[in-house]
Amino acid sequence: MTRFTSGLRSAGLALFLLAAPATAHAQGLAGPYLSAMQADIRNDYANAADYYVRALARDPKNPMLLQNGLVTFIGRGDVDGAVALARRLREVEPENPIATLVMVADAFASEEYETALADVTREGIELNTLLAGLLKGWAEAGSGAFSDAAATFETLRQNDALAAFGQFNKALLLASAGDFEGAEDILARTPEAAAVVGRVGLVARAQILNQLDRTADAIALLDEGLANGLEDAVILDLRDRLMSGEDIAFDVLDDPRDGAAQAVLSIAAALGRENAERFALVYARLASHLNPELVEAQLLQAELLGLQGQFELASQAYLDVPRDSPLYLAAEIGRADALAADGQADAAIEALNRLTADFPDSFMAHTALADALRGEERFAEAAESYSDAIAQVENPTRGHWFLFYSRGISYERSDQWELAEADFRRALELFPDQPLVLNYLGYSLVELRRNLDEAQTMIEKAVAARPTDGYITDSLGWVLYRLGKYEEAVAPMERAVQLLPDDSVINDHLGDVLWMVDRKREARFQWRRALSFEPEEEEAERIRRKLEVGLDQVLEEEAGESTDTAANGG
Repeated sequence: MTRFTSGLRSAGLALFLLAAPATAHAQGLAGPYLSAMQADIRNDYANAADYYVRALARDPKNPMLLQNGLVTFIGRGDVDGAVALARRLREVEPENPIATLVMVADAFASEEYETALADVTREGIELNTLLAGLLKGWAEAGSGAFSDAAATFETLRQNDALAAFGQFNKALLLASAGDFEGAEDILARTPEAAAVVGRVGLVARAQILNQLDRTADAIALLDEGLANGLEDAVILDLRDRLMSGEDIAFDVLDDPRDGAAQAVLSIAAALGRENAERFALVYARLASHLNPELVEAQLLQAELLGLQGQFELASQAYLDVPRDSPLYLAAEIGRADALAADGQADAAIEALNRLTADFPDSFMAHTALADALRGEERFAEAAESYSDAIAQVENPTRGHWFLFYSRGISYERSDQWELAEADFRRALELFPDQPLVLNYLGYSLVELRRNLDEAQTMIEKAVAARPTDGYITDSLGWVLYRLGKYEEAVAPMERAVQLLPDDSVINDHLGDVLWMVDRKREARFQWRRALSFEPEEEEAERIRRKLEVGLDQVLEEEAGESTDTAANGG
């Protein structure tokens, strides 16, 4: 763990400890407090905040209630309400770090820079070293102390991470004052300064180069970023605008509030990467309070809320992204995902249908709709939407294998095998030996009893690539079973059950294999296990029949049914 991440963790740890207040058993307090705590544990910020308000009505100066209350107010998006609680908390605990952070953010939002500077530098306040330094610098800039701000950013040298953030913010400070040469000098000497903040660093430097009449260099920089995997709508939009000769201003920030917002958002993103969703959400909400137009903060909030199961709040956050933003498409796709996760699949698909109608040339929109339809097992419609997405790709490359794989699954599940097989083989042309494709195609061939030797080779390659994937290992055992290589099938099938012990299909398969090697008691045990995992009724009925009469009799009955069907022209 670096000193940087350790600092983030220790600074935030005290924010969210849920401890019973000293007066929790006072008359009328226990009920709302316990309800608040239960809602808080579920990340149900809206209800938790309401219950904390009720508890505070009975114990208005309890610091734990005030702290937990202001955090839940931030969680549900009511920063103004959190500010009011922060003021009350500071009366009780003047050095409380979360209350100070909220008050500093509110002072920035109100352009009260001297107040923010006094708070962030007040003795006894334990804010994260990086955040305190960045906020101090931007507060100094807002107070007119430009040189002091530059010096503050320069002092962030405790480790490489802090130095990178400090240099990037110093470059932003210079650029905001029109000193683009000075800003580019910093970014050219310390490329890690822009890299540490990802997309915003790339956009900022490209805009700075453009202001220096180095548009070709700016485009080359963006191309390099795209080639390194930073492909997203914001970078593509900026590149297209530069290519068209549009006059683009430096607009990464307009004033010190924006600088503070970027600093707070940087902390939020770092915490999000550490899977500290609650911590990250607080910072992301405060970043939006500082700069309501900071779309990246809205998207991060929505993503974090989704990870916490707060899908309604996530949908609201996605809706805050304006239609004219390059990130609008991503926001609408995210909103559809949140709706689907909240059990509103039809509403999600309706939203994506509107999106594809509004953006008919969008590869992302068609792919998202196809994925949603496939998730609802509307396979024929999904295949059509994947075709719409593929139509937007002039020259498919290795990275597009998943499109053909997904459409192949949709064709296979809608009984269009020839089209499915063609897509699977096309996916393998783009990405040879891709294990998921090899497994799906190989398993399908096994079930169809076609090209069994080829199917075995495919699945063996897939297992070699992913030896700990239980489904792929099951496929190998099953193809060996289909080939009549029962003894060889035992080991991979037992391994598959070890990897996925609670999968009904894999346990059922192991039972069949064990039956064929005359380990009938063990076979019946596996079939009973398979039933305990609640397979689909058709499969459950077949398993019960095997337990009743044995696998040999079931296979004879199924062979007879097939003969009868063929004789009757079925």
